[in-house]
Amino acid sequence: MLASVVQAHRLWWAVMLLWMVFLGGVLVQPAWAQSTVQLTEPSIERGDDGVYLSATLDFALSPGLEDALSRGMPLTFVLQAEVMRERWYWYDKKVSGVERYFRLTYQPLSRRWRLHVSSAPIQSIGLGVTLGNSYDSLSDAMLAVQKINRWKVADTLVLQKDVKQRLDLRFRLDLSQLPQALQFGNQASSEWNINFEQSFRLEELAK
Repeated sequence: MLASVVQAHRLWWAVMLLWMVFLGGVLVQPAWAQSTVQLTEPSIERGDDGVYLSATLDFALSPGLEDALSRGMPLTFVLQAEVMRERWYWYDKKVSGVERYFRLTYQPLSRRWRLHVSSAPIQSIGLGVTLGNSYDSLSDAMLAVQKINRWKVADTLVLQKDVKQRLDLRFRLDLSQLPQALQFGNQASSEWNINFEQSFRLEELAK
């Protein structure tokens, strides 16, 4: 029994070391400031069947992230939009919410970048029902991640007159999808940390 435990422990460390070698020293690269994300040209409009958001998430991947991608590690980005009803007497109430997941990978054989987009979490094995496109360059693939084009963030039914409501927008790199060796390393708190939050008032749309 003890021998089995020792063997399993050695196997776990062997896997972690292989990951570190595979990444070619990504873990020991110099520290990089947290990636700054800016939302440019945001536009929220009310349509016949819903509330639509258009904007651009302006940010750049750090050298460490680009290197990890080129070596075959997938990256998953998450975009969330929630409509909140503000209440002075209690916590704000979530009225509705939508999500969009982006899984970006590099295919060495074809030398192309593959991006899968889904409204539900994307698993590493078995992508399920997702929309996938291939791109010739990383910059082209990132444009597809960064550009928000008339994304339906809520139904018009959630808009109410004389009620304080706001739209909370969040964007992040899903660190939970990274190997554990990276999740708990310094990179996960520096150059691997991509986070963005911004809120928008919705009272004008409810009139």
